[in-house]
Amino acid sequence: MTAIDPDTRPAGVSTPVADELPPTLLRTLPGGAYTDAGFFATEQERILERRWMCAVRVADHPNAGQFATVHVGRESVLVVRGRDGGLRAFLNSCRHRGALICTEDAGAVRRNLQCQYHAWTYGLDGKLVAAPNLSSLGDIDRSAYGLIPVASREWLGYLWVCLDDDPPSFDETVIGAVVERLGDATMIDNYRVGDLALAHRETYRVAANWKLIVENFMECYHCATIHPELTEVLPEFADGLAAQYYVGHGAEFATEADGFTVDGSAGFDRLPELAPEQDRRYYAITVNPTVFINLVPDHVIVHRMFPVSVDETLVVCDWLFHPDVVAAGADVGAGVELFHRVNQQDFEACERTQPAMGSRAYRRGGVLVPAEHHITAFHDWITEMCSEG
Repeated sequence: MTAIDPDTRPAGVSTPVADELPPTLLRTLPGGAYTDAGFFATEQERILERRWMCAVRVADHPNAGQFATVHVGRESVLVVRGRDGGLRAFLNSCRHRGALICTEDAGAVRRNLQCQYHAWTYGLDGKLVAAPNLSSLGDIDRSAYGLIPVASREWLGYLWVCLDDDPPSFDETVIGAVVERLGDATMIDNYRVGDLALAHRETYRVAANWKLIVENFMECYHCATIHPELTEVLPEFADGLAAQYYVGHGAEFATEADGFTVDGSAGFDRLPELAPEQDRRYYAITVNPTVFINLVPDHVIVHRMFPVSVDETLVVCDWLFHPDVVAAGADVGAGVELFHRVNQQDFEACERTQPAMGSRAYRRGGVLVPAEHHITAFHDWITEMCSEG
């Protein structure tokens, strides 16, 4: 791991941050954790390539031959639907000379996957099926030169992947994170997320380190400052405490708000299996390292993050509604617009923060006020993961 030494500074320059903090404040990660390319490389190796990452929405690729490529850590991962109906993930690298098999973000092939460099050809199951002058290579084991598989698991209508040779327990690290936040394993099941339909998708390129985006999502100390539309619908957020601060808590809608919409207007019928106590509530969930799940009575919003570099992050946001709503062509604009504005406001704040991470003022980091203390657990997790061999 690249060391981030907060005490390294030019001669004669003192830090403006006191070594001893009052008990109401907690120290953040040092600024170098957000700007140092070596630290980001360590995160790629020990976090992004060892944890479960939400790669693609399963329903986006219903037919055999449909594929997508996603950026996970330092790797390009290829996801493709096989002829047997299975969705599989592979390293997007030819076994011959390493060229990318697929260069597009998404597409479809008729029969096989073929490297455009030397025409090595693979079945949709990843097996090597042909190569020019293959007979001249002698008696080689084709099965030994297939595409390298990547561990995968379908959940909530998405394919999650893990590059590690020995992936951590999905139930403990992914489903467990949701249960830990909601306090009840059945609460998210009631939304039937995997059965919902995609109504809208936005892709954002954010000029900020991925951890700044996670930290921002976890707290609501900023909500009264930059989220006027959100605090109109969820007035308790104006007090600065995020819903994630409390296990099982869902922020209650304002009395005058009829739905989770940009103007408080009525949305759609409550999803059919929700418990009455889940009505008129908003639940936010963070699944480390890069997934946000937002639950409201008539739809679900899923953020997938793909860290590109130390100061750039790709965020894909899906708005999922009941299939009948989408099939009917109903206008979901008021619901989409609310969180689209929240996203824009949040990402602008993160982009304002990123340049200052390299300032000598932030060399030792900043501070967390009481409403943000739960972010310390995220910082501890980052430090622990990056310290492991």
